[in-house]
Amino acid sequence: MAYYIGVDVGGTNIACGVVDDNCSIIARSKVKTNPRGKDEPATYEELLAEIKEAVRAACSEAGISPSEAHSIGIGCPGTCNSASGVVEYSNNLGLLNVPLRDDVQKEFGISVYLENDANAAAFGEFVAGAAKGSNSAVVITLGTGVGSGIVIDGRIYRGANFAGGELGHTVIVMDGLPCTCGRKGCFEAYSSATGLVRMTAQASELNPDSIMTHMIRDEGKVSARTAYKAMKQGDPVGKAVTEQYIKYLSCGIANAINIFQPDIMCIGGGVCNEGDTLLVPLRAAVAEQIYSKNSAKNTEIVICSLGNDAGIIGAAMLFKS
Repeated sequence: MAYYIGVDVGGTNIACGVVDDNCSIIARSKVKTNPRGKDEPATYEELLAEIKEAVRAACSEAGISPSEAHSIGIGCPGTCNSASGVVEYSNNLGLLNVPLRDDVQKEFGISVYLENDANAAAFGEFVAGAAKGSNSAVVITLGTGVGSGIVIDGRIYRGANFAGGELGHTVIVMDGLPCTCGRKGCFEAYSSATGLVRMTAQASELNPDSIMTHMIRDEGKVSARTAYKAMKQGDPVGKAVTEQYIKYLSCGIANAINIFQPDIMCIGGGVCNEGDTLLVPLRAAVAEQIYSKNSAKNTEIVICSLGNDAGIIGAAMLFKS
């Protein structure tokens, strides 16, 4: 049995796992991304030390030394040059042109692979999750932003500058809401969980007597599932919000399908816990917008199956990408 180490670097935590030939995680570890616990990013040296600690801890849990593993894969936010092993820029982590792959490789003496974290998670779904068995897949995660990864003919699509696949920053509303990237009307601004929360809060303000507004007052917060919960209680305001959200989400997904025509489109994130309540109207809305609607074979839209493990498994399997 061979073992592979996957590291998923997040803004808050670094998750590491030892993965076997069946893509099962047999041991895990988690450390803080910033050991000082302060608002400013950790230094590169501190981050590197935490990654090394996460690798050692997971291997100790598995009963192996890191040198016994086949390889280490690292999924990291930002523009990650998988050829040079350099994190060229990561706004979330405050990194600029750091040789992460080589520094980890020097520590453990085995092959190390570096990839953008969304690409690594997409590859995880491709090799072991909802997209397993397909030839090409697009994976979209609806979280604070809209993360995405593209796999074509079994290989991660990275673009000429290793910054490809940023579907969240394609425009679906010309001159629309401002996005964190500097553009206006991005898919991310409307279809992320953040966008859904914003739409829900705005609708609540305009409808102070709605079921949804009373629900928000009782719970003391607005979440990406609030509108869906209100809709299920027969609230027309909640229903209107979910329909508007599906309109935006289907537009971005149809755009991606029209460009790539993948075998499968996987979507993940907390709102996807709604299951068919989300999927059924989404599939119908996308079907009306895709160019290939009369084709004998069209892209299947499904919910991601690996959850937070996608990043670890995908990183561990990067040697195949």
